[in-house]
Amino acid sequence: MTAPRIAMIGAGSTVFAKNLLGDILSLPALSGADLRLFDIDQARLDVTHQVAGRVAASVGARPTVMATTDRERALDGADFVINMIQVGGYRPATVTDFEVPKSYGLRQTIADTLGIGGIMRALRTVPVLLDMSRDMERLCPDTLHLNYVNPMAMNIWGLARQTKIKTVGLCHSVQHTAGELAADLGLPVSEIDFLCAGINHMAFYLKFEHRGEDLYPRLKALAESGQVPESNRVRYEMLRRLGYFVTESSEHFSEYVPYFIKRGREDLIERFNIPLDEYPRRCESQIGGWETLRQTLADPAAAIEVHRSVEYGSLIIDSMVTGTPRVIYGNVMNSPALGSGKLIGNLPEECCVEVPCLVDRQGIQPTRIGQLPPQLAALMQTNINVQALTVEALVTGNREHIYHAAMFDPHTAAELDLDQIWSLVDDLLKQHDDWLPASLRSLQAAD
Repeated sequence: MTAPRIAMIGAGSTVFAKNLLGDILSLPALSGADLRLFDIDQARLDVTHQVAGRVAASVGARPTVMATTDRERALDGADFVINMIQVGGYRPATVTDFEVPKSYGLRQTIADTLGIGGIMRALRTVPVLLDMSRDMERLCPDTLHLNYVNPMAMNIWGLARQTKIKTVGLCHSVQHTAGELAADLGLPVSEIDFLCAGINHMAFYLKFEHRGEDLYPRLKALAESGQVPESNRVRYEMLRRLGYFVTESSEHFSEYVPYFIKRGREDLIERFNIPLDEYPRRCESQIGGWETLRQTLADPAAAIEVHRSVEYGSLIIDSMVTGTPRVIYGNVMNSPALGSGKLIGNLPEECCVEVPCLVDRQGIQPTRIGQLPPQLAALMQTNINVQALTVEALVTGNREHIYHAAMFDPHTAAELDLDQIWSLVDDLLKQHDDWLPASLRSLQAAD
């Protein structure tokens, strides 16, 4: 096969792009890849272009690298499209997603997956992804779209309803959490055998073993001991209540359910160590990290360290290029094809699930899981309700479903009454009007 053509959309996310570039170029079959870096921010794109050259030199790779602000040029003939955009940016969009709800007393931690922040992020992101997919249908119809953008489930679902471009959603929560749990038990993660399934950010380890030993008794004993890591109190509490450990971090999970963030209950915030407004802090840190990297690149003598990450993107590309079989965890539709049956039996047919997938030259091949424990499926359904209504608003142009999505969000419903929810959505839609698809904008609604 000729050198794979890889388009990186949103390459101005320099720190994340650096990790992916290191992963890709360190694999022999990909070291000569045709890389197309795209971003709408020329300054950030220029930095990533420099990073690509320095990373290539560090690992001894000889790729072809093009940087462009022309998306069609980047996509033209691409075999793989890696997507890492953030529509609306930290300012104004992310700040709006936090500050407007906060004025109603609704606090959040990350606000990029579910909740009122996740709904708004989907409304401004899915239309851009769909527009990009229309370009792919013309310019690279056989490509594989590797999506790293949140809200993962709503993005994948929204695209599945409207385009035939092959897409897999990639997250690192499964492999990161496996490493955390192994460390909690004093075991090397390389010796852990696990099976995980569910929805993105709410998948659970159905099996977690070390050399044939079920590790759940040890994890449950740790949960009961009260000596759990301070940053993971929420998830260990859910292990006590549900019997299984969830993949996404405690700060994420705390806002997907109605149990932990409550006005007037500062005791819960302290007891479970919940970092309110965590994502804005991370954004500020990432901005600082980008500036530090930019300054490092200004010194030609400064070394760029390259360490392999746990991201699946490069491994998927390598498996499809070389035929080397691998298992990754991907976000795909629960019924991958009409009449094919459900991957997870007790979740809706038309939802996005996170399951193990075999990858080889044939592409992404999801694993059929069967039935989840009923308490896990029931919890996931509370999040799927919000995802389904948000996607329905995007596909049909019915603004009422945005209010319905907020109405059924577990955390929002636990904090606000119906009048407050409607008013909050009104305020957020006004702030987001320029980011919304034409069918959902306020002027359209008034006609």
